[in-house]
This record gives sequence, C-alpha cells and structure tokens, in this order.
Amino acid sequence: MSKVITRYAVILSLTIVLAAPVFTAYAQAPVLVSADKLEKVVPSSFYFEGQVAPTQMRNGAAVRFGESQNLIAALVDTSGYASNIRSKYEGFIISDVSVKVGAENLSAGAYGFGFTEDGKMNIFDIGGKKLITTAASKDDKLQSPRPLMISIVQGNRIRLYRGKSYVEIAR
Repeated sequence: MSKVITRYAVILSLTIVLAAPVFTAYAQAPVLVSADKLEKVVPSSFYFEGQVAPTQMRNGAAVRFGESQNLIAALVDTSGYASNIRSKYEGFIISDVSVKVGAENLSAGAYGFGFTEDGKMNIFDIGGKKLITTAASKDDKLQSPRPLMISIVQGNRIRLYRGKSYVEIAR
C-alpha cells in the first residue's frame, strides 16, 4: 500500500513541476510593448484579400503575454485599395495566442479588422471572410485619443481602441 501511495506522490509531484511553467506563462498579465521595441514585432506591411498594404507604424501597438506570445494591432494605409475593401478593412490583428474579442473566441492567427459607424468591430480572415462582429463601446472620457492604441484594463484584459471606440480582448 505504501509503495502505491509513494508512486502516486511521485507522479503528482512530477506533474506539478512539469506543468508549473505552462500555468505560469498562461497566468502572466499582458505587458505593453514599448514604442522602441514595436519595430521588431509589428510587420511593415500586411496582406489582405490579395493585396499588400503598408503598416502605419505610428498607429501600431502590441502587448506581450509571457516571454514570446504577442498580440499585435496596427492600422494600414488603404489609400490604394478598392473602396469596397477600404470600407471594411482598416487594420490588422496578429495574435500568437487564442483570445476572446468581446464574447467571441478568436484563434491564434492573422486577421483584418474594421470599426463601423454603428458601433461594431468586424474581424475578417485574410481572404476577406467575416468571422466576428462584436459590439464596440465608446470611452467619452478619453481625451485626445490616438487613431489606434491598446491599454491594459486589469488582469488579462486589454482594450483595443480605434479613436474613442474600443473592444475588450481577454486571453
């Protein structure tokens, strides 16, 4: 009986020791990537619906979860795009981890997005298929908003702002 208990104790101890780094990385709160390091993580251009648009680096932001998992968002210059693409696509999100955008799950990957006049955010795959539509909130207390920014709310939640409109993203 004591050999069985010892065996289970060893197995349980090994499981805890081996799983601890995974739980620690998952539990780490997001950290804003500093402006001087954005150039290393934000791509200079983005592919969407068969076209490539340059990134507006001044309107890029990123957060890091743990050591090497990022969520990156930026606006792109769509001046050369057809009007039907410009009207729905204004930026991109690249995430190394699965997240929730509002109440919707978004797998790790690269996506285009656009905020609508009626207070919604649409997220598209890179082929232009709409994947998510979620309600955006408005932060009327925000003074002098940047065209795009990310702020950390609390815990593992962040806000992706497009002007005063925002959606909450959680890991």
